[in-house]
Amino acid sequence: MTLDAAALRSALTGRYATVDVVPETGSTNADLRGAAVRGAHDRTALLAERQTAGQGRRGRGWTSPTGGVYLSVLFRPTGVAPARLPWLTLLAGVALVRTAREFGVEATLKWPNDLLVGDAKAAGVLAEIAPGSGQAVVVGIGLNVAKLPDDVEPGAGGLVPTSLEDHAGPLDRTRVAIALLRELAALEERWRRSGGDEPALREEYRRHCVTLGRPVRVELAGGGALLGTAHDLGVDGTLVVRDESGDEHSVSAGDVVHLRVR
Repeated sequence: MTLDAAALRSALTGRYATVDVVPETGSTNADLRGAAVRGAHDRTALLAERQTAGQGRRGRGWTSPTGGVYLSVLFRPTGVAPARLPWLTLLAGVALVRTAREFGVEATLKWPNDLLVGDAKAAGVLAEIAPGSGQAVVVGIGLNVAKLPDDVEPGAGGLVPTSLEDHAGPLDRTRVAIALLRELAALEERWRRSGGDEPALREEYRRHCVTLGRPVRVELAGGGALLGTAHDLGVDGTLVVRDESGDEHSVSAGDVVHLRVR
């Protein structure tokens, strides 16, 4: 069943400036980056039934088979310092956890924002500054709702894919999309009102993040790897990793692999 655009708009009136659904596009993030430059309004949302060039972190592709919820939201968070903008991607992770639990699926987060059900990945987030648009951020979310085709390959770090249907049975994707966008709007509004510094939201993220306290290998964006224990979360959303020598490193970007405890 396709997404019900009319139901989405009705349920999300007042939370988003516009909510559009397209049958297919290359990437909802790319579409909204372009829209941001052309002056699109704060809290513009775009959903696609299918993406042909979905984007993941570090330039990877994101598999977008029919049956998922693929969306992007354009935010213009005036009053928030640029250093706090990375928190938008972590808030999207919290919105995903809340949404999964609303449909009976217990989920957690791998830093920064991979949604895990057990040790399998059900969703990912990509947030990007829209060049030439001022302080506009596009937050893209890909959530596996229906069962995935057998040929979907594991993601970064070997994470096997899963879907909400694998754990909760068939779900109405329109209801899932409405719940996710409601949670995201509520979290972003609260975060924005606080100027990007909301301790209670940081604590909620910490509660959901199973990376903290675990031995990890971080494949760094600039090359190389960092081994240590995920010790803490910085106020700017960075991951603080303590290496074997006791030195602490703040990681703002990189792929985290959870290591088994010996």
